[in-house]
Amino acid sequence: MYNSITDVPGIKVGHYTDEKAATGCTVILCEEGAVAGVDVRGAAPGTRETDSLRPMSLVGKAHAILLSGGSAFGLDAAGGVVRYLEERGYGFDVGVAKVPIVPAAILFDLRLGSSKVRPGPEEGYKACLAASSGQVAEGCVGAGTGATVGKILGPERMTKSGLGTASHKLGDIIIGAIVAVNAFGDVVDPEGRIIAGPRDIEQGGFLSTIEVMKKLKELKSPVTPNTTIGVVATNASLDKEQVNKVAQMAHDGLARAIRPAHTMFDGDAMFALTTGRIEGQEDVTLIGSIAAEVVAMAIVRAVRQAEGLCGIPAAKDVR
Repeated sequence: MYNSITDVPGIKVGHYTDEKAATGCTVILCEEGAVAGVDVRGAAPGTRETDSLRPMSLVGKAHAILLSGGSAFGLDAAGGVVRYLEERGYGFDVGVAKVPIVPAAILFDLRLGSSKVRPGPEEGYKACLAASSGQVAEGCVGAGTGATVGKILGPERMTKSGLGTASHKLGDIIIGAIVAVNAFGDVVDPEGRIIAGPRDIEQGGFLSTIEVMKKLKELKSPVTPNTTIGVVATNASLDKEQVNKVAQMAHDGLARAIRPAHTMFDGDAMFALTTGRIEGQEDVTLIGSIAAEVVAMAIVRAVRQAEGLCGIPAAKDVR
């Protein structure tokens, strides 16, 4: 067990990271296909192929999920993932070809590093080449390279964030999560203490975004847009409707660890995958509840593993 989404058998993770441009992408591979679902809660999402994951649609499985920086431009990186899978014979069989199903979501990191450099097909392909079922790098890597939190008072007070992962084993069932945290609001630990947010330059530590909001006469769109995106995965046997419910419940973990969450300035999206390798385990309430826990754990790890970048200090640097 690596305390990672790759603890779920059949799941691989690979990153492409460009520290100079402060952007990157992360691929979660499930090459043999995994029943997939999605729930989008933020008001400013950037996504690809999410409709195919909903109940009543024809396609039942995804072969990878892409999380990317680069705003809407970063959706192009999914093309590289599709090419990687097609070359290896994976995809939805339509008779004349196998079409890889690669849903994707992006976050906005264009104001950090270079706005002219975004993940594209080559970067998505390289992330696949780097994918493994072993330990997953965390912090300022992949889709979390340009991630920041605490934007309400502008970029001069925001804190560097990143990408985190976590898992939990319950008998034969394993539930894992991976999350790139680029939130408008604060990140809090299980005790409710702010561990990353708008920096209090005068007194030290962090301010509360919600308390700042209460004092503002008018809340304008922040200078640096946001979005937290992630994937939960399990080896339990779930159908498409059930895995969509798990994706929905996973947002509870996002809301526990990020305050406020699902704002008009965020495009928060959570995907869910199940490899279905453990038969007879269909307790959606239990699996969804644990999924929420590991999502919250992954979010906390994302800020604690982050390093300062492009002049933005990480939480560990703030005193």
